[in-house]
Amino acid sequence: MRILLAALFATVLATGCGGLRTAKVPLDTTLEKSTCTPNADTLLVMLPGAYSHPDEFVREGFVSALNDNRLAVDVMRVDAHLGYYNSKTILERLSQDVMAPARSQGYKSIWIVGISVGGFGGLLYAQTHPGELAGLVTLAPYLGERGLSTDIANAGGIERWTGPLGAPPGSDPRTPNETQLWQWLRGYVGTTATFGARPPLYLGYALDDRFAFSHRLLGAALPSDRVFTTEGGHDWPEWTRLWRRMLPTLPLPGCPG
Repeated sequence: MRILLAALFATVLATGCGGLRTAKVPLDTTLEKSTCTPNADTLLVMLPGAYSHPDEFVREGFVSALNDNRLAVDVMRVDAHLGYYNSKTILERLSQDVMAPARSQGYKSIWIVGISVGGFGGLLYAQTHPGELAGLVTLAPYLGERGLSTDIANAGGIERWTGPLGAPPGSDPRTPNETQLWQWLRGYVGTTATFGARPPLYLGYALDDRFAFSHRLLGAALPSDRVFTTEGGHDWPEWTRLWRRMLPTLPLPGCPG
């Protein structure tokens, strides 16, 4: 994760974003109950971008879009800011503060919806906790340094890329580096993954997003009906458009009646 984080910090600093917040224990979370059923068994865990607040999922219409589509799901908005990635505690905190309590409360299907670094966090969680997620939606996910993406592209794409297999000596499998993440993503090539070791992965991004080069490489590994694009860059208007387009295609339970 160290290499990924170094590139991530460089990208964030280049945008002139605010200062780094301190990671707290436990994670701050807010539960939004379904408006159409008191006993939803599906939970969407929403992870924001590096310096976004989870309340922005409400402000930008992500939660209301679920109601507009009459989906019987609860939403957990998680304040998983960049401080948790800096301290390398994001995976531990998601597991202990979000996923374990959700399972104990009876949720049968748990999805992660992540934006930018939140998408990166969702991918890492799916990689290191196989079988736990029913699905994963990544909007403009951060995918590591451009150099590795360039190597993958020069090899002819993720399907032909033959990067080093396995974990480098001394690496911690709970905090994978960027090569390990792309190796794991390569497992999506030619599959229509369902609930299991690799959850169904949906990708949305804007064509002029600063990470679009990497997004196109990942998109080539996924079924075409799980990849969504829009005009624009790396911001909420694009993510909201993508979210509203993606929602009707996701295999989520509808409201009764």
